[in-house]
Amino acid sequence: MSHPGGSYSLLGSPSHGLFSLRLLEGVLKMQGDACLWLQGTDSKMLGLGLAPQPRHRRQLGHGAWTHWGSWSACSSSCGDGASFRTRRCIRFPEEEPCKGKPRQYRVCELDDCPAGSIPFRTIQCSLYNGKPIMESQTQYQWVPFHGAPNLCDLNCLAVGHNFYYTFGRVLDGTRCSPESRDLCISGQCLRVGCDGILGSDAQADACGICNGKNESCIFVQQVFRAAFPSSGFFGYKNVTRIPAGARHIKVTDHSRNYLALMNANQRYVINGDWAIDWPGVYEVAGTKVRYTRTADVHETLETTGPTLEDLLVMVLFQEHNSGIQYQFWVPREQFQHIQNDASPLRQPQTREVVEDPLWELQHFQQATATPHVQNPRDASRNRLQAELTPAPGRTPAQSGRCRKCNTPKGKSQRIHHYCQSDFVFRARILEKRYIGQETRYDVQVKHTYRNHFPIVHREFVWVSNTCDCPLLMERREYVLMARRHVNYEHTFNRILLQHGSYARPWSPREDLQLRDVSKHCLQR
Repeated sequence: MSHPGGSYSLLGSPSHGLFSLRLLEGVLKMQGDACLWLQGTDSKMLGLGLAPQPRHRRQLGHGAWTHWGSWSACSSSCGDGASFRTRRCIRFPEEEPCKGKPRQYRVCELDDCPAGSIPFRTIQCSLYNGKPIMESQTQYQWVPFHGAPNLCDLNCLAVGHNFYYTFGRVLDGTRCSPESRDLCISGQCLRVGCDGILGSDAQADACGICNGKNESCIFVQQVFRAAFPSSGFFGYKNVTRIPAGARHIKVTDHSRNYLALMNANQRYVINGDWAIDWPGVYEVAGTKVRYTRTADVHETLETTGPTLEDLLVMVLFQEHNSGIQYQFWVPREQFQHIQNDASPLRQPQTREVVEDPLWELQHFQQATATPHVQNPRDASRNRLQAELTPAPGRTPAQSGRCRKCNTPKGKSQRIHHYCQSDFVFRARILEKRYIGQETRYDVQVKHTYRNHFPIVHREFVWVSNTCDCPLLMERREYVLMARRHVNYEHTFNRILLQHGSYARPWSPREDLQLRDVSKHCLQR
């Protein structure tokens, strides 16, 4: 086919030739159109018989990162230090820049510097010793100053004078402050994530697992209320044993008594052998315990852990015991050995350790502990008798007005309650008991589908009514979707089935329908 000013051939034409270069250019220019237009040397256009369609603009996106390069050498040979790695953004001119940063820093795993080594920030300040500043010929000696606003400026205090000077930024890899593990990079203080990356949002959970969900440990919170000996004897008494592996330990007392700490070898570390130690930091069980005592008789023992051996907490009695509170997180495998599989969620209020172990063993799972009582044994027994005795001539369900019990059914209700619940589990009802205006179920947890908080195989499930709503029968198994209930005073920490909660008899079909419900929560 001929055309003034040039020639071209269409595929399949008798000339069976190839596109000319000019024709190919026209095709490439117009490839975004629904119809194909061929352009010659003149301004005329030739169509192939296809109707013109509107042009669709290409959706712009972001470029793509290359793989990370190798880590650089560390900025220090011992102590604190940082290394970095880089990557490149590959993108077309019309694309947006890549999301993220091209450089990443991490903390170097280095051995501690030898004893007597000069800190890194001190070295940087000393480089300016004897050098004039601000057109002054006076020579100064400089030491680090940590009271300035910007932690990553090289703020140095003139020795013997009441001013400091800022010599620009500190070098990368310098600690933001002596008490922090965070490091300065390019003049910014970057937090060290649990993954070792500077500026990372990764945090370790209470169990010490990076980006964990507190699923591998149990929270223990109790109150020790042993009575002061009637003989008036002033001496030591055991409070509790904290097992190895415990984390986030805190023991608090508000009295003139003294807390004492003993290691696994039964050697006193704090306030032992009738000698009171100064407040401060003490090393024991592979960790550092901070002991504080104030003038208003507030006393605490705290450590983040983990402990490498058992710790024994004791009290040196000087007056009546007003209650010693202690709490810690312990690995699940250690929990059964010290608590006999008693979950903190099983307790309607903070448990109180009484003086008589035999009485506690018989009544612990039935009595609701109330703080600030003079005689825990008599008060709990009287309260238990009153709570478990309905009014004369009336059943527990008749003690209040009961409205219609709406039982959720269907796929949509199952998904809604599943995504809104803290606990979804299969449980066998062992015992049902009315306590005041509430119903308590002692259950055996057979399987968990969803739990935002730790749960063990024996739990108390509470229902805030006595109307049998939902209706749960003893020795039968159900799928329960419940919430965690913690009141303002933090005296309640329990599993609660609210009015209209999802509670259905367990069956293989119900189990199968629950297997893929979690993906709907992500969509919501």
